[in-house]
Order: sequence, then structure tokens, then C-alpha cells
Amino acid sequence: MEIVEDVVIVGAGIAGLTTSLGLHRLGIRSLVLESSDRLRITGFAFTTWRNAWKALDAIGIGESLRQQHNLTPSILVGSTFLVQPPSEISFKGYEVRCLQRRLLLETLAKELPNGSIRFSSKVVSIEESGFFKRVHLDDGTILKTKVLIGCDGVNSVVAKWLGFQKPVFTGRSAIRGNTNFKGGHGFGPKFRQFVGRGVRSGFLPCDDEMVYWFLTWTPASKEEELEDDPVKLKQFVISKLKDTPDEMKSVVEKTLLDGISSSPLRYRRPWELLWGNISKGSICVAGDALHPMTPDLGQGGCSALEDGVVLARCLAKALLKPGEEIKEKVDEEEEYKRIEMGLKKFAQERRWRSFDLISTAYMVGSIQQNNGKIMNFFRDKFLSRFISGFLLSKANFDCGMLN
Repeated sequence: MEIVEDVVIVGAGIAGLTTSLGLHRLGIRSLVLESSDRLRITGFAFTTWRNAWKALDAIGIGESLRQQHNLTPSILVGSTFLVQPPSEISFKGYEVRCLQRRLLLETLAKELPNGSIRFSSKVVSIEESGFFKRVHLDDGTILKTKVLIGCDGVNSVVAKWLGFQKPVFTGRSAIRGNTNFKGGHGFGPKFRQFVGRGVRSGFLPCDDEMVYWFLTWTPASKEEELEDDPVKLKQFVISKLKDTPDEMKSVVEKTLLDGISSSPLRYRRPWELLWGNISKGSICVAGDALHPMTPDLGQGGCSALEDGVVLARCLAKALLKPGEEIKEKVDEEEEYKRIEMGLKKFAQERRWRSFDLISTAYMVGSIQQNNGKIMNFFRDKFLSRFISGFLLSKANFDCGMLN
């Protein structure tokens, strides 16, 4: 069976749904393919900086999400290596919140027309077909599309088709969790982070009851087996928190086993973005398929939101003329060239931003998680405010409006 679509997006994650909603706001229908049988709510939550809220406002869902998440006024950075008071960096003038991934994806999906997401649809191959692309699914379905967008994560089929290498393991891993304190957690809204002895940990309230926490470390080979066992994961995290305040320990101790996950940290070598094909013809990639990065800047999800707005804007300009809807009869070659130029513009806009975020996140993570005594002392004594400044500087980006 062959189905014809104007725009097919692979992956119903942040980038895929944001792109689809952006296109919908501009009058263009898209079909989103998701390999799972439902929305994948992994990662629990993530820090959303000012740049992310500008993107959420651009697609019209910022205000509803603000009402469900507390504003974060500052970050407290403590050392587990030196005995000294934590340093506090104010977020005054910046909008920072801890956004629950489930609420974001559900909000994005609800704003889309019925039938926009096709679940249990795994892409197995892609082939050229004149000015179209034919997308083969594992159930035998073939989709013929004018535009193919890969938002299918770090193991992207579309990125592979474009010639990108698989993201590489950084040597570090992360354990994340979500804890629900019914009746209130009492921690206040501040972001707490603790660094030292090769470990970075912290927690950030999403609202008055929900708290997101994380721990990153460099695993020994025997610790890599922890990934699929939540009981061992929880015990391991607690063992790594012996030098952190009691409030950090209590957040982890109260976490239910189904609220813990672990994953190796992977990233795309940034120089790949300088000469690689972010787009080729009528195909492109966005989100983690384009720029998988370490979580040290808190910009992975934020940049995926930026991608969605920029991509929808560039693609709409290619598919629509002012005041027009997509016509049934068009010159296929002319339209293909417009699509190609639109995706090239997207690639041009996102190439250096992605390069910058991947490189800076990797550098910050290397400094924060360094286990050398000299680096521990130098970082904790002098660099904490400098590093926190990176977080704010990368949040100054404005992806612009949809039109």
C-alpha cells in the first residue's frame, strides 16, 4: 500500500512535534511517524531557558505550560571536593523553568489535528523516486512524500541516509529521575547542583510537588551493567551522593523505581556539522538526529524547539506563496527546487548554532566532571560562576517567529 503525503516527519519527540505544529499553524499538514505505540516519555524533565520559551511562544503553547511550571530564580552550585559555601547565580532577567517532558509532548500532540501522528510506524528504508522520497515502514506500508524530515533521535535512520556517522560515546553516563512529593516538597524553586570527584549531580523542582534530579559520572566497565536495573541504579546513585546535602539524598531516596532511567551520553562530533549534509534535496534532520549533545548546558531539548520553529518557517516559505494554500497542481521540479532551497536555508541557520552548543556542552561537561585534584580545586574555587555564565549566554538566542 502506498500513501502520498506532502511532508513526513520521522519521530514524535520534541523536534518532530514542534515542527509539525509549526507547519500546522502556517496551514501545512504533515504526518508524524512514531515507532512506539504511544508518545515516548523518556528523560522525565529538562531545563527550559529563555530561548526555549521564545520558541514555545512562537508555536502558541508557551502560556499554558508556564501555568504548570514554577519559575526558577537562581542556581546554587556546591562543591563536594572543597568545604566552602555554595555560590549562587541569579537568573534575573531570564525565564528559566524545569519543564516536564510528558506535559510538553502531550500539549504539542493535542494541538495537532487528529491523525497527524501515526504510531507503531518504524522506518526501515528510504529511496529516491523522482522529485519524491519513498519511505518504507516495517509493516509494509510505503509513504511517498515531497519532504522528509528526520527527528528520529540519536540512532536516526534519516541522518544515516544523509551520511552522518553514529553519535559517539563520551565516556560518561547519566542517571535521571523524577520524584513526586505529594503535599509539597518544601525545597523552594531554586536549582541545586553539586560537582566534584568526577561526579555532577543536582535537582530542580518543576512545580510544588514534582522534582527532577540527575547524576552524571564516568562509569567503570562493571558499572555499565547498571543501566537496566532500577534497584541497582538507585543504590548506586545514593552511594555517589555521600558528600552532597541531605536534601539531595532525600530526593533520590523518595524516587519510585519506575521514575529512574539511565543512558550513556553520546554526542555528534561537531566538525561533522561543518561539512556534513544537514539537508540534501528534500530531506533534512533536526533535534537529536542533527545535534545530539551532552546535557551540561541544558540545551538539548531547547535547541530541538528552536529547530522546529526555524524549520517550519523555512519550509512554509518554500511550500506556500503569501496568502495561498498548497495547490494540487504544481510544477513538481519548481516546487522541489523551492523545497531544496528552504531546507538549505534551515541548514545554514542551524549549522553554527548546533556546532556551538555541542562544543560548549562537551567542554563544560569535561571541566565539571574532571576528577583531578588540581582541576577540582581550580574549578570549585574560581570557575563555577564562569561556567554558569555559559548557561545564560547560550539562552540569549532567539529563533524568531513562525512568519
